[in-house]
Amino acid sequence: MSQPTFTLVTRTQGNNKALKDGLVKPKTFTPEFVEVDPLIAAFRRMVRGNEFDICEMAITTYICAREHGKPMTAIPVPLVRQFHHGAILVNKKAGIKSPKDLEGKRVGVSRGYTVTTGVWARAILNVYYGVDLQKVTWVLSGDEHVAEYKAPSNVVPIESGKKMEEMLISGELVAAIGLEVEHEDVGPLIPNAQDVGLEALKASGHYPINHLVVIKNELIEKYPDLPADVFNAFAESKRRYVLDLKTGKIEKPTAVDKMHLRVADIIGDPLPYGIEPNRKVIEELMGNAFAQGIITKKTAVEDIFAKGTYGLVG
Repeated sequence: MSQPTFTLVTRTQGNNKALKDGLVKPKTFTPEFVEVDPLIAAFRRMVRGNEFDICEMAITTYICAREHGKPMTAIPVPLVRQFHHGAILVNKKAGIKSPKDLEGKRVGVSRGYTVTTGVWARAILNVYYGVDLQKVTWVLSGDEHVAEYKAPSNVVPIESGKKMEEMLISGELVAAIGLEVEHEDVGPLIPNAQDVGLEALKASGHYPINHLVVIKNELIEKYPDLPADVFNAFAESKRRYVLDLKTGKIEKPTAVDKMHLRVADIIGDPLPYGIEPNRKVIEELMGNAFAQGIITKKTAVEDIFAKGTYGLVG
């Protein structure tokens, strides 16, 4: 009997390259890789149209989508991880000397309020620097992937015709999250951001997840072994990447590769897959998502993942 073919969206990177190159093959299906650029467009197409069979997905988009009944379920494969201390830029002339100075001010957020980088950056401001997030007006440059989502009252859209980068440079916004701006009047709120993030990892296990993988519910129901097969394929591809990374076989390491090496010096595997190795950070994310109004109820970590993956570690 021939295997079914499923569409699979995932942006090529070190830890999935062996899978996309065909060096690692799933056992129960044939992947038909679909390239979507920018990747965030795939998140929206999946959330709003359930368009792909298997899809890389921002984790906060997913937990928000799941609360709104979108027919997909994740597997615990954190494809992308990143420290977000450096995601917060400030206007140097705005008088922001410390994160607490953001209270009472207008702060931009690139795209939507539920964007994962924004959620993690606000969590850092609140948990590590004591910023009262309710005392900040969050100005969005775009809408949400989950159309049904309603943001808190202190979240507002950008004024028509304005550009967030220009508002930050002029000081109309004292700070912004998730922008890339090169200007003499703009700089990071938190200096030496990656070093600060790595110290947070050492101190408390803070190692943010950005993206994971989701599967259509109808396929999980029809093929109950599918979640474990997808997990194992991604895990084997990641294992090969980490081995190459640690043995110096990657000829031109990217900034991400170099960050993974620094993380490996602290925790061994820079990209642990599975619920148990990531339980603490997922609980951290979900707690902050609840506090920020991204989700309205807390659930157990297992409740957001496919049952066939509960005991898997890779």
